[in-house]
Amino acid sequence: MTGPIRFAAVLFAGILLPFIAFAEILPTEEALSERVIGDPAAPITIIEYASLTCPHCATFHAESLPQLKKDWIETGKAKLIYRDYPLDKYAATGAMIARCAPKDKYFIFLNAFYAQQNNWSRAQDPVKVLTQLAGLGGMSKDDVDGCLANEALQDGILQMRLEGQMEYGIDSTPSFVVNGKKVTNLPYDEFSEILEDAVE
Repeated sequence: MTGPIRFAAVLFAGILLPFIAFAEILPTEEALSERVIGDPAAPITIIEYASLTCPHCATFHAESLPQLKKDWIETGKAKLIYRDYPLDKYAATGAMIARCAPKDKYFIFLNAFYAQQNNWSRAQDPVKVLTQLAGLGGMSKDDVDGCLANEALQDGILQMRLEGQMEYGIDSTPSFVVNGKKVTNLPYDEFSEILEDAVE
C-alpha cells in the first residue's frame, strides 16, 4: 500500500474498514438528494458549491470547515448543504462515486477525496485511483463501474451545477450562499462575520 493510499485508509479507518462491501449503491433519486451537515432546522442555511478538483475547495474542507462545524454547525446555529459544481470530468466522476455511497458515509468519501486530491487528480488514470480510494471505503470496483455508468446520475449532477449558475450566479468554486446571498471564498474570519450578520 503506497503512502497516499495508506493515508486515505486512515481516513476511512474505524468507519468502513475492514473492507466491508456495500449491499448496494444508492438509486439515482436518493443519490441526488440533498447532502446536509447539521440541524435541518438551523436558522442559517449555508449552501456550498464546490468541485472535487478545485484546490481552494480542498483547502476550505481541510482548514475552514472544521472551524465552521465547531462554531456554527455543531452549535445548531447553521447547517451546510453541499452541492456539486464539477469543473471537469474527473470532478464529476468523484462526485458520482461519493453520491453512490450510503448517505451516512457521503461526507467521509468527500473528505477523503479532497484530502487525496493531489494524488488522484494528477494521476495518469484518475478514475483508477478514485476506484482504489472508494475500495478503501467498502465500494467494490463493480459498484464504482455501475455508479459511473449511471447517465441519469451524471445528468443530475450537471443539472445541479446549472441550477447554481442560473439561481445564484455561481461561476467559481468554492462559492457559498448564506440565507440566499452569494458569498465568494473568504478567509474563515471574514466568512464568520457574514454569518454573524445573518443572525441579526
